[in-house]
Amino acid sequence: MSTRVTRAAILVPCALLCCGLAGGEATAQMPDPDPRDVGTIDGIVHAFYDVITGPAGMPRQWRRDSTLYMPGTMFVATDEAEGKPAATLMSPEDFRRRTDAGLVKNGFFEIELGRRVEQFGNVAQVRSVYEMRRTADGPPFGRGVNYLLLYWDGARWWITSAVWDGERPGNQIPADWLEAPS
Repeated sequence: MSTRVTRAAILVPCALLCCGLAGGEATAQMPDPDPRDVGTIDGIVHAFYDVITGPAGMPRQWRRDSTLYMPGTMFVATDEAEGKPAATLMSPEDFRRRTDAGLVKNGFFEIELGRRVEQFGNVAQVRSVYEMRRTADGPPFGRGVNYLLLYWDGARWWITSAVWDGERPGNQIPADWLEAPS
């Protein structure tokens, strides 16, 4: 019998304990997700957009939103500041606090324009191109790309991280990325 211990044998249980997954404490307080939201990649991407979308005056679906993310999920909003790449790190809860008032006051519709999914086993990467509008049929005021990393736990999909960048001069979305979501 070998007593050799690998890094993975140590790091995986430690990571689970740090995230609260081993004992279930972090997920015990989470509301139950809608199986349609988390049962497929298409469902979780649709829910990711749907929860923040709505007309002015309509509260956003933050309770539903909270069911999409694995404990410890981080968002990375990228941009440029003074000609250099810049990133803002936040948890989903930080994002909700920062954006709720503006989304409700001004209205916000984020519409998916194209998607590419790469899946290997229980992980998937989704590149999702979007545009933003103030009303459902209003003119777009911006476009960008979301990258979502997903994990399948055997029963449902989880978003483990989301990173995005907006289109701007010198950072144009390639035309072939604007395919209908599959």
